[in-house]
Amino acid sequence: MLVLSRRPGEQIVIGGNIRLTVLEIRGARVRLGIEAPPEVSVNRDEIQAALDREQRTEIRSREPAGPTSSQPKAA
Repeated sequence: MLVLSRRPGEQIVIGGNIRLTVLEIRGARVRLGIEAPPEVSVNRDEIQAALDREQRTEIRSREPAGPTSSQPKAA
């Protein structure tokens, strides 16, 4: 993990097209502004985790069911 220090108004550039700006520091909270191309998804960690869980559930629901009891068992 790269750790950088920034002051309000300073920026970090990622990949040449994503720009993070420190807008405000108030106590233990930092407000960030994020500029990214529309094809780049930007989410808070807890939102991304929920989206990932939802996607895994959706993928599992599309998988074929396991073998049925009417099929012969392997010897």
